[in-house]
Amino acid sequence: MSSPLASSSNLDGSDDTSPQQKQSKKPKYSRFTQQELPACKPLLTPGIVIGIFALVAVLFIPIGLASLSASESVVEVIDRYDADCVPSDMQGKELDFIQNSSTNKTCTRRLTIPKTMKSPVHIYYELDNFYQNHRRYVKSRSDKQLLQPSKEGETKICAPEGNTPDGKPIVPCGLIAWSLFNDTYQFSIDSGSIQVNKKNIAWASDRSHKFSKDVYPKNFQKGALIGGGKLNESIPLSEQEDLIVWMRTAALPTFRKLYGRIEKDLNANDVITVVIENNYNTYSFGGKKKLVLSTATWIGGKNNFLGVAYLTVGGMCLSLALAFIVLYLFKPRTLGDPSYLSWNRNPSASTD
Repeated sequence: MSSPLASSSNLDGSDDTSPQQKQSKKPKYSRFTQQELPACKPLLTPGIVIGIFALVAVLFIPIGLASLSASESVVEVIDRYDADCVPSDMQGKELDFIQNSSTNKTCTRRLTIPKTMKSPVHIYYELDNFYQNHRRYVKSRSDKQLLQPSKEGETKICAPEGNTPDGKPIVPCGLIAWSLFNDTYQFSIDSGSIQVNKKNIAWASDRSHKFSKDVYPKNFQKGALIGGGKLNESIPLSEQEDLIVWMRTAALPTFRKLYGRIEKDLNANDVITVVIENNYNTYSFGGKKKLVLSTATWIGGKNNFLGVAYLTVGGMCLSLALAFIVLYLFKPRTLGDPSYLSWNRNPSASTD
């Protein structure tokens, strides 16, 4: 016979001992949530800290010295010619000079080689105050058009240099190709002319994967507004290496791009005669043009930044290592001393 209490509790359908009434908000146990996974917590003793700083210094300082030495061994000849290649009667009228197709743009420069330059001697043109990293400039190209002949009409993103006035697509389209650098250089020495090798000056990946051998220039520089250089319509884009080099846009407003290579040694005190066709308009935006002859080492061209950076980090680590050694010798501290804990800082303090 059941008790009245038990029967009354069953009448309303409630049961205090049912699982539904005993739901818990306690999360499911796991070693991850309870932070019980195996962990490595290094103990940074004075010896370990000093050793790490010393190791970094030992590694970085020699690398920095080697980088600086390699950079200093690079021989460079730099000649700025944009101002000097304007005739004296056109000084102050540079823009009129460069935009007039009837003016003689030929300019002769003489460069003296300061030290022996072992081949290959790289020829660069350097531009200053030219912002190839501008967003609209960088976007003004059609990569599909450069790769596939069937996509030559993909010129929507190339405006304002996407189509000719009569609606024909421009190949290659866009502001980058339209502003192609078009100054030319011819080199000679007492013994005769110097040949410039313009093969393999562009990245092999660009030639193979970004510019097709089946795409040829069409309607290029045939609009109302002529930009920079022109292209040979009988040569595919994959072989137009001046264009490929130019279309790899620079990140900074001052940049160099490879023009070619001289495959012979240049001796000290040689006088190189350079005949320049000064065609490229940098006068409208206050730019500068320079011709650069440079050798290369295992680190590349002349650049002291990497060596200085390594020496700076290595020198700082060496200074910190020496400072910690002096501090450890003259003011040692017992490892794990409980007297340095916050509640032991005031020995006279008492608790209620």
